[in-house]
Amino acid sequence: MRWPEDPANQQRPNLTYRSIRVVAREIVQVWFREVDVVDNENIPSEGGAVFIAWHPSGLIDPMLMMATLPGKMSLIAKHTLFKVPILGTIMRASGALPIMRSSDVKSNGTDSKKHNENQLSLVAEAVARGGKLIIFPEGTTHSESDVKRVRTGTARIMEMAIEQSEEEGLAPPSLIPVGLHYSEAHTFRERAAVIVERPMDLPPLPERSGDAAADETERRTWVKEVTSDIENELKRASHATSSWQNRHLIWRARSIVHAERSRASVDAISKPSYAESVLGARRLRAGWEYLAKHDSERTTEIETRATAHFENLDQLGLHPLDIDAKPEELTAKKYIANNIRWLWSVSWMLGIVTWGAILGTLPPYYANRLLTNLAIRKNASQAALGSIKVYSSILLFPIWWVMITVATIWMLLGENSAVRELFASHWLLVYLTDIPLIVVGMILILFWPLTGRAHLVLQANASRSWRVIRRWKRWKDDSIEWDTLRNEQLAIARILTSLGDEMILPGDADWQNPPLGTDDAEVVRMR
Repeated sequence: MRWPEDPANQQRPNLTYRSIRVVAREIVQVWFREVDVVDNENIPSEGGAVFIAWHPSGLIDPMLMMATLPGKMSLIAKHTLFKVPILGTIMRASGALPIMRSSDVKSNGTDSKKHNENQLSLVAEAVARGGKLIIFPEGTTHSESDVKRVRTGTARIMEMAIEQSEEEGLAPPSLIPVGLHYSEAHTFRERAAVIVERPMDLPPLPERSGDAAADETERRTWVKEVTSDIENELKRASHATSSWQNRHLIWRARSIVHAERSRASVDAISKPSYAESVLGARRLRAGWEYLAKHDSERTTEIETRATAHFENLDQLGLHPLDIDAKPEELTAKKYIANNIRWLWSVSWMLGIVTWGAILGTLPPYYANRLLTNLAIRKNASQAALGSIKVYSSILLFPIWWVMITVATIWMLLGENSAVRELFASHWLLVYLTDIPLIVVGMILILFWPLTGRAHLVLQANASRSWRVIRRWKRWKDDSIEWDTLRNEQLAIARILTSLGDEMILPGDADWQNPPLGTDDAEVVRMR
């Protein structure tokens, strides 16, 4: 993908940060097969910024935001993370800022509160002077489908930063919600989208009157209101639902609506980008929530029908796309073409690419898998498992590449190596023994990850072709009542599409973004 460029009117991030960001981007590109960044033009060109997001995927969330958001980002993280070997060093080098909550301070209540205020003040000062921070206001990672209760720390940082920027005549800081969306965050080679929402329009700070007690009460009220707005904005940006079952239902319904609109526009049914899928899910969720409030009987009827249909597909081992993409007539031409594409990819994989990828990635992969299984036995959460996978990969893969490079150099160029003697016996290969060790080492260090990346591309092409081949075989299964399934799916899709056409939804030309702290469903209107 093409990463967003750093702002031209701001100081360029230092070399250490840029180097860490390059590593983060490489990991993100390997972990996800598709990453979309949408609406990054919403980021103001002046002033500091606090980027807020929900926190469903542990270490993956901050890494994805660091990789995709332009400029130098500082991460607000619990102070205990900075004590973790290597991770702490990386976080400090990347500009992360430690924060200790008042509950973590072993002292009396007054000292604890003062300590917390001092830490928040230091963070707010960085924001007021143009810094960009990443904060997860929930305060912890989780695997729930809805946003957890938001803590007041983010609102208090904004209060202090706004006040300081006003006192010093600086550009006001912005508070920007970010929607993090994953097809499956903890599964290798899935898809992700980062949606940068518009900056929140915060209410003005209460003027200080000189009465300390009254001023403190007004500021607490302001912080409480802003914290509530932050929670509502995160729910809207994250497409929060009451359960993962509802979330999955919305995504499946979105897929059949996309197929129906493709048919109506006489376009071939194709897989949309993940960002397009996220917008489609946002539209369907907004319309569904609106209809559930104003016509609950109708939504219950549609939901019951759609759930029954998708459960039927699950029992048959089918996906909605299997129904929508089935051609009227099965010809051998496309089947043969996909077999050729699959053979082409596999033939390249059988060469040096896959052998290099196996030697360079298989041992650390299984070591990573062993650590993950140990964490599963200790009942680690899904978010923690995702962090363990990424964190251990950062450590294990480079260590293994160094080890295998040293071993390969010794095997090829060692004084007593049989391979070196073989090279020396050939008039052309003998020149290989004169290559400096440092050059061979640099080539090999790059060879392992590059062959791994090349293997991923070839594997993705082979997997796509193989899925089509398998789908083709399923389509030839006459025991499946394809016409019945297709008619039912078409009927559900047309009901949902007609409902959507009757409403003004996100993405429509006449859509008005909801006021601060208001859910999309609250501003949906019938045409």
